[in-house]
Amino acid sequence: MVEDKIEALISKGVNIPQPQSIFISEEVEVDNISGRSVTLYPGVRIYGKDTIISDGVNLGYEGPLTIYNCQIGRECRLSGGILQGSTFLKGVKIGPEAHVREGCLLEEYSRCAHCVGIKHTILFPYVTLGSLINFCDCLMAGGRDRKNHSEVGSSYIHFNYTPNQDKATATLIGDVPRGVMLDQPPIFLGGQGGIVGPVRIEFGVVVAAGVIVRKDLLKSGRVYMGSASIQRDILFHPLLYSNIKRILRLNINYISNLISLRRWYLDVRYRFIDNDPLEKGILIGAVKKIDMAIDERVRRLREIAEKMPDSIRINREIRKSEDPNHRIKELLFERWAQIEDTFSESRELSGDISIRDRFLEHLDRGKSYEYIDSIKSLSEDARRYGTQWLKGIVEESNYRVFSILDLR
Repeated sequence: MVEDKIEALISKGVNIPQPQSIFISEEVEVDNISGRSVTLYPGVRIYGKDTIISDGVNLGYEGPLTIYNCQIGRECRLSGGILQGSTFLKGVKIGPEAHVREGCLLEEYSRCAHCVGIKHTILFPYVTLGSLINFCDCLMAGGRDRKNHSEVGSSYIHFNYTPNQDKATATLIGDVPRGVMLDQPPIFLGGQGGIVGPVRIEFGVVVAAGVIVRKDLLKSGRVYMGSASIQRDILFHPLLYSNIKRILRLNINYISNLISLRRWYLDVRYRFIDNDPLEKGILIGAVKKIDMAIDERVRRLREIAEKMPDSIRINREIRKSEDPNHRIKELLFERWAQIEDTFSESRELSGDISIRDRFLEHLDRGKSYEYIDSIKSLSEDARRYGTQWLKGIVEESNYRVFSILDLR
């Protein structure tokens, strides 16, 4: 009975100002909701056997809130909207009217203002999204603390669906090997702008308001300015994929970064679990979100691989000559099963163990209870070892797939 669950939560110490306005579904485990300083405001609905709510969480303060199979870390403030199949680590803040769909991982103290839509999105600590944003299929890092963080301005869009009707468009903003060290310059994406994925953006990049990013921005410390107006037109031929090499390189590299992040969670973040079963469940949820992100990106690449025979044919019909990308398209289609197996095997890459262990020695020497404090206290040598270790995983994962496709 719903009433029984609500009574059980109140008995645990959960603050529920209007119990009659709360809904807790049958499959929700009461033991997975902390009784310490948790508040459920009117209009909160909680579903899913995998839902976990840790200490000090504030839900629905600014409007109705629906939660389905989410893991919510300590001191999160999730004000309103719909949150599905995602994980929120300590101190995350979400404004009202949010739409957080499956596969999102928001790390410590990341924030979203009102009316933000995300899906398969990973935000590193402190990253902030303004209001009225659609930011699906991105990983964003950068910044050092709450005052010095990467930010996306209001009314921003990541365009993740192409005229070819595919979504092999994930954008890497920063990267994992350096981003996890919390010592990189922030990235700023000005409001009322957008990104046409996939692209890569370097740490320390500033993009002026109103600019649509259509290419990689790899020069740190630069302000990129431009105009969003139409400047020219060209013929559009569906399934042409004249930039297939770029699409593959960016997507493979994105997956490889996710693989290195997975290893970081398994070998580093797990060291910060105490005996609290809720915190352990939240971290397990975070790793599952990384696995979901890898699965999603591989699935989107598979969809493109299946289109390659048609792309080769269309190129031949249009150009009346051999497709300059014929060989790479042929390999992508013919060797897809091998590529997918390679991604699966690479998911377990550990990197150079000797370099990892040097990093872990430094980490353990200055390790505190809090993950963020421990990372920030690392020496330059320790950060260098950690980045070198993770970068090696990215490079190895890239090399394995590039070799199959003969990508140089």
